[in-house]
Amino acid sequence: MAPEYNPSEKEQAFLAAVESPRYDRQMISGLRPFFNESAPDDMKGFYSEAEIAELQALSGTERDVEARMPVKLTRHYFDLAKKSPFLQRLVKASPDETLDLQGSEDPGYQMDYSPVEGLLHKYEMGLMYVVSTCSAHCRFCYREELIARKEIERNDGTVAKKGLAQIPEIIDHIKKHNKIVEANGGLHPETGREKLREILLSGGDPMVLPNSKIAAWFAALAEAGVESIRLGTKEMAFYPERFDDAFLAMLDRFHETWPDVGFRLMIHFNHPDEFLLKGEDGKYLENPNGTPVWNAVTKKALDGVVSRGWINVENQAPIINGINDDPDALRIMQRALYRAGVGNHYFFCGRDIVAYRAFNVPIERAWQILNDSQKGLSGVETHARLSITHYKGKTEVAAVTNEPIPGLPGSENGVLIFKILRNAADAPDRGKVCIVGRNPEAIWFDDYEDRVLFDEAGLYDYVRKHNHAVEASTAAD
Repeated sequence: MAPEYNPSEKEQAFLAAVESPRYDRQMISGLRPFFNESAPDDMKGFYSEAEIAELQALSGTERDVEARMPVKLTRHYFDLAKKSPFLQRLVKASPDETLDLQGSEDPGYQMDYSPVEGLLHKYEMGLMYVVSTCSAHCRFCYREELIARKEIERNDGTVAKKGLAQIPEIIDHIKKHNKIVEANGGLHPETGREKLREILLSGGDPMVLPNSKIAAWFAALAEAGVESIRLGTKEMAFYPERFDDAFLAMLDRFHETWPDVGFRLMIHFNHPDEFLLKGEDGKYLENPNGTPVWNAVTKKALDGVVSRGWINVENQAPIINGINDDPDALRIMQRALYRAGVGNHYFFCGRDIVAYRAFNVPIERAWQILNDSQKGLSGVETHARLSITHYKGKTEVAAVTNEPIPGLPGSENGVLIFKILRNAADAPDRGKVCIVGRNPEAIWFDDYEDRVLFDEAGLYDYVRKHNHAVEASTAAD
């Protein structure tokens, strides 16, 4: 059992100066306000009468959309979405979500790599679930099992909801792991991992927490010797007012107190309608020099972060059916974000969450969409890669060909090449590839099982590492 955590004097001095204002996101939670017409008058028409009737008919049945994924919406996002069918698709519940409930309750077998509750330590960095909700809920959310507080089967056979990270247990694990690594010449004797030097605060969305709790995590991680902290958030889209002077002052004070600790803000814009303005003709408004006009509130929030040169800001987003499966939208978004100081990190193929067939774009089509979107962009604007998360780790969809490969049976209609980008533990398979014959309808790895041509990556020979989390935890004790 981890000891009680006692903040250092340095942490206490930092935390004492943190201001935590209250925020009025004017959220609507659940479908009931739309069912009983208690929603604000201007929001009542967000769902049509026919849509409400369909959703009410499913309520309490096996196809209850709210049982799959809770419904939540902020006033800011409603104001954007009422003018954009793409954003409506992102937050509006639909009966189509539960037509096919196939999918994994633990996508990517993430819990196989959870040595401490609320922490995933699969790669060279750690990811923490610090909260189980967001300001609004994406219907395609990769963490629907966490947001919906579902019970899942763990690696050891036990069944429980995913727990949230707690400072004492996380800091204890980091210190023990890094002590073992240092004593073993820089590598962990069991996993081959290096120092746990980078931590991502995730969830849910950490930005729904008060500044005091975010600051407590930052301070504890910095004092534990973590070299870089990431925070993953979609709040820049859902409620940009959250990035106010109080939050920015907390970041400044953190940087002054721990100047050698890096900070990366991982934001999540799915579509340019989330931050660019359109005219009555449906076209994006332009400044005199031809650049697009931003939503003023969003631009102020983003500028506040980007203007601090010690903060790296990156955007990443999945390509989702009916939302951003459009090369023109992705091109506009990549160009506008990079110009505003935001890097384009990853675009993702959909994951194997429950009901993934309602959201996922065919893998080969996603590759073509991203490839077409990057035509006409400069080299620095096209850094984003297309990733799909296999159980072994993040895997790039590196290429899709239209022509057969001479002498390679099964390649008559072309091939798709997967390349492992990130791999568990000491990443023994990073850079290895898998070649499969094309299947334009494929939306997940198993749709290629009958056409594997070459697999040095072992994507189709994967054997689940039973009790991996237990072994990792034991080795770190």
